[in-house]
Amino acid sequence: MSSTSSATSKLAIGIGVTLATGLTYWYYLQWKKRNTVPEKWRRVGTLEQINIFPIKSCAPLKLEDSTEIDCDILGLKYLGCRDRTLMVINDSNEMITARAYPRMVLIATKLLAPQRLILSAPGMETIELDLGALKADGEQLKTMVWSTPVQVRSVGAKYDKWLSKYLLDKESGMRLVHYPLEKPVKAINSRMVRQPFILKDDRGTFNDATSYMLMNLASIKELNTRIPRPVDPLQFRGSFQLKMDTDEPYAEDHWQWVKIGDEVIFRVVAPCTRCIFPNINVNTAIRDPDGEPLNTLKKYRLFKGYATPAIGIHLGLRSAGSVKKNAVVYVEDK
Repeated sequence: MSSTSSATSKLAIGIGVTLATGLTYWYYLQWKKRNTVPEKWRRVGTLEQINIFPIKSCAPLKLEDSTEIDCDILGLKYLGCRDRTLMVINDSNEMITARAYPRMVLIATKLLAPQRLILSAPGMETIELDLGALKADGEQLKTMVWSTPVQVRSVGAKYDKWLSKYLLDKESGMRLVHYPLEKPVKAINSRMVRQPFILKDDRGTFNDATSYMLMNLASIKELNTRIPRPVDPLQFRGSFQLKMDTDEPYAEDHWQWVKIGDEVIFRVVAPCTRCIFPNINVNTAIRDPDGEPLNTLKKYRLFKGYATPAIGIHLGLRSAGSVKKNAVVYVEDK
């Protein structure tokens, strides 16, 4: 190779490296810009409802309107009761949800006192669970939350029997387990790995994807005009139900940041894609005979890169604090 050709090749390589470095740096600056907490906010509405689901796939905790709820790295927390830190598995250690056992949505939870959870279900005697007595050194089991492995601990035989009786009408077959750690450890859901703004701390406990999810009630109102039987917002299992000041369905599709009250700040990390769960009536546990609202959502809420329709937004906590019903909700003021 001549010295001229060699010099030309080196120059080309140098230019390529410089361009690649510059492009990488540009992407980094864009990422950093979009991950910097906004300085300006604009009000969009108020919190109509806050939902803590102590047991995955079951009914939310009954809360007073004035209750202040903590928001931390693992999700919503009130008086020692955390969102989705309890879950049902079967004898094969497989996750059990209302998708296969719709009657789970009728398992109600109530706090009798701090860390004293009461479970009730149709035709069953109530049973009390001391959340403070759950040990990190109980029987360790391996299970999966969708495609993500997670270590869990058994809660106790009497709860297994109670759930088995209600769900199977048998003495065994179901087990109640709890999340024993104080930080998220499961892998990011495979459906979310391409999202550039999701962090490891956003993974939650037994949540499908992230610790927090927000539903715009205006979006559900608009959806209900398209289907024969209106759905209850609770069928979407949102942490937060937002009542907007103006009727703007799907405005959340374009938000990057959400602030609730004076201190709690979230990064919008992804749209919330949907399965058959919203087809289950939360009051009757009966699945919609026409596959609604999922079938209708498939007609107009499919996003590029997603196999299933989306409604609602996944949130990643960026500033912890407490929230309560009727708190003002803000988004970034561009």
